[in-house]
Amino acid sequence: MILTSLIITIIYLFLIGKFIIGFNKVSIFKLTNTPAKTQFSILIPFRNEAENLPALLESINALNYPNQFFEIIFIDDNSEDNSAEIVQKTSAEFKLILNNRQTKSPKKDAITSAIKKAKYEWIITTDADCIIPKYWLDSFNEYIQKNDVVSIAAPVAYIEEQSFLDQFQILDILSLQGATIGGFGINKPFLCNGANFAYKKSIFKKLNGFKGNTNVASGDDIFLLEKIAKAYPKQLHYLKCQHAIIKTKSQPYWNALFSQRVRWSAKTSQYNNWFGKVTGLVVLLINLLIITNLILTCFGVINIKILFYILVIKFSIDFFLVYKSASFFNQKHILKSYALGFIVYPFFSVYIAIASLFLGYKWKDRYFKK
Repeated sequence: MILTSLIITIIYLFLIGKFIIGFNKVSIFKLTNTPAKTQFSILIPFRNEAENLPALLESINALNYPNQFFEIIFIDDNSEDNSAEIVQKTSAEFKLILNNRQTKSPKKDAITSAIKKAKYEWIITTDADCIIPKYWLDSFNEYIQKNDVVSIAAPVAYIEEQSFLDQFQILDILSLQGATIGGFGINKPFLCNGANFAYKKSIFKKLNGFKGNTNVASGDDIFLLEKIAKAYPKQLHYLKCQHAIIKTKSQPYWNALFSQRVRWSAKTSQYNNWFGKVTGLVVLLINLLIITNLILTCFGVINIKILFYILVIKFSIDFFLVYKSASFFNQKHILKSYALGFIVYPFFSVYIAIASLFLGYKWKDRYFKK
């Protein structure tokens, strides 16, 4: 058991260390006064988002980018509230289409439906519960003009609240964003977020879109990222720009958070990216190791020093990565909750991993079976 603990801890330390190195390798992109040139089709699938749409629409109307250089396409996925009416009343310029359901994945169908209607070459996807920054499109435009890219992953952060649940989720997404940026920095991109993801329409069509992954309800971002990373590894970049940070809401209840993370975990078995699979396995093993060693320590099977050393190593290397991410997202103050979040996370992550093997999940008022 001691040797196993040592091996897993060293591998984990090496992995997170690589992410930290990779994080530093991705330079912060700063805007200059580059004129608008790139035209964008912004795709926003929604279902029952009447509560969240006003904030999104307000942020869209506040965009700095010239109106003639972008279009907004909303895709209604069979909403049962007045979401569509809210969109229509806000602006006649917005396109509103119905989702053409073809597969088991509503969001992939929605994006595919919208791409068929999109006028422009560059597609950007975001979500209806997001808030878009003023210079969002300026950031993408300038990066595209200065770099040879076919796809761009960009940053996502949670809107800050005061409860521990919210702070726990902020810490979690900071670690995910740290790993995401770190993966790009070491040329092994394996994560992105569909709330802020751009790619060329021609590339989407050339790679047959989501074909091959439509049996999984979620994963419109990760599975497409895998395809692009394999076909165009040097032209897939991360836009590490503070003006490009999308803000979104965290889950309001623990049950909702569990359901969300079970949904995220359920798609991991379908990953083709070996590095992503190894990363997920190593993270699971280190958290399972902590719980196992805690139990064995309580029964006097192993010395408490072993558990202590593992905790110190994981606490330190995780904090370094989260600190890097929090600094970029201007959320360093959230680190006051890091210690408590660190205690909760092993139990949370192991539960989610086990639950994803046996349980279905609820998403957008629909239940998806395992």
